[in-house]
Amino acid sequence: MFDSHLHIVDPRFPLVANAGYLPEAFTVADYLQRVRTLGVTGGAVVSGSFQAFDQSYLVDALARLGPGFVGVTQLPATASDRQILDLDAAGVRAIRFNLYRGGSEGPARLDRLARRVFDLAGWHTELYVDAADLPGLEPVLTALPKVSIDHLGMSEAGRGALLRLVEAGLRVKATGFGRVRLDVPATLRAIHAADPGALMAGTDLPSTRAARPFADADLALLVDALGEEAAEAVLVTNARDFYGVGA
Repeated sequence: MFDSHLHIVDPRFPLVANAGYLPEAFTVADYLQRVRTLGVTGGAVVSGSFQAFDQSYLVDALARLGPGFVGVTQLPATASDRQILDLDAAGVRAIRFNLYRGGSEGPARLDRLARRVFDLAGWHTELYVDAADLPGLEPVLTALPKVSIDHLGMSEAGRGALLRLVEAGLRVKATGFGRVRLDVPATLRAIHAADPGALMAGTDLPSTRAARPFADADLALLVDALGEEAAEAVLVTNARDFYGVGA
């Protein structure tokens, strides 16, 4: 499995309360212990709202996890070209805009900053956003070179815009089944029908603020919804290809 969405929370590095929330520690060692039976061979470490623009935890985590793992960072628009290229050398491959909880740049900077990091380092853009907000973002997202959406878009609202974006090449993370407000199997099938290469599976560990944390059974649910042949691409190759990680 390529885990397309995981968080590392290491209290040795700065944490910023988001709406009063600070997560419990979930270190690289904790993550590797939790997924030891899942056959994880790589993944994407994603910056959370509570990490804001800190890069120290991410660089450290990628060095500890080793080859096969990449980073998804949050950057201010004021970040220098040198900082972006240094992060790229450390294994960062995407920029995240957390429009759902904050802690990142907002939609006003989305288009320009997304294009800048793509042109400079080839990074794609990831959005934590409720699908209800996608219709207003659709023109911008359709024009960007590479984009993914977290957690199946979170809710049923905006499903039409989500599927149109998928048909235009946007990727969707099959993650956070315990935090979404939608019919997970039906949503998986609809996205897969729009583009079989769009879905990318992940654990969302440690599932901060989710109503239910990730369970191994979530992967079985994905296989049941899509069938074994389709699920193999969702679990491994779709995300590897998107993040540019070799087998």
